[in-house]
Amino acid sequence: MDTVLELTKENIQEIVDASMEQVVVLAFWAEQSPESVSFGQVLTQIAQQQAGRFILARVNCDVEMEIANYFQIQNLPTTLILHEGKPVDGFAGVKEAADILPLLEKHLPAQWQLQLNEAKILLANQDWQAALSLLKQAFDENQSAEVALVFCDAQLMAGGLVEAESLLNSVGLADQDGYYQSLKAKLALALEAADTPEIRLLQSEFEKHPDDSQALINLAKALHQANRNEEALELIFVPLKKDVAAGEGEIKQVFLEILTALGQGHALANQYRRKLYTLLY
Repeated sequence: MDTVLELTKENIQEIVDASMEQVVVLAFWAEQSPESVSFGQVLTQIAQQQAGRFILARVNCDVEMEIANYFQIQNLPTTLILHEGKPVDGFAGVKEAADILPLLEKHLPAQWQLQLNEAKILLANQDWQAALSLLKQAFDENQSAEVALVFCDAQLMAGGLVEAESLLNSVGLADQDGYYQSLKAKLALALEAADTPEIRLLQSEFEKHPDDSQALINLAKALHQANRNEEALELIFVPLKKDVAAGEGEIKQVFLEILTALGQGHALANQYRRKLYTLLY
């Protein structure tokens, strides 16, 4: 639904239904009241700045008199805050933008909650890459189990097993519900699948020959293929810190290939890309 729209008899039920899940601000105005017209522009600007935290439904009282009468509008402009189908707050007359925001904040969801809700929709559509970006922002603001579990789910979809395990470990006993248990089981299966005999053999070979560039590269590639990307990148980054041209440049090349495979929007790739830039510049 649009952030700003005109309320009419035809769409009023749709708007009331929307208010069951999202705050709706009703702005009553009329051409005969220039003050209400200009104030409507202020509310429109606030609605656009708040990026979907509420719906602004403008009511032209010259046209929609029945709606104005239903809400018993006596003065213009009048602003009502609608939630769960009924008015919960409001005011008559004009206010400064700085005075409107505190009034709205009492009823609006936090930014992290919006990000979490949008991420859930993205995950339902298997778009974990876009969801990860939103969930990181949400988790930075609110490190609750509610956010951590969805963030963990996205990390599992992305193959971020280390990150997923860390997020699960942050969840307290009281919040270890059915969703937590499901994610824990998924993580256990993913870790088991990632710990292949081939990787164990390559790890043994690298431990015997820690200065062998090819042994390191083989192990890093195998870890990457098993979605153990943080381990792979950290393994390669150790010799790069000593010499960016280690292994005749082949180690750096593999490092860059893994970053490219993870993609521009991947948080882990961005983290290690920054680390590499620090070494280079």
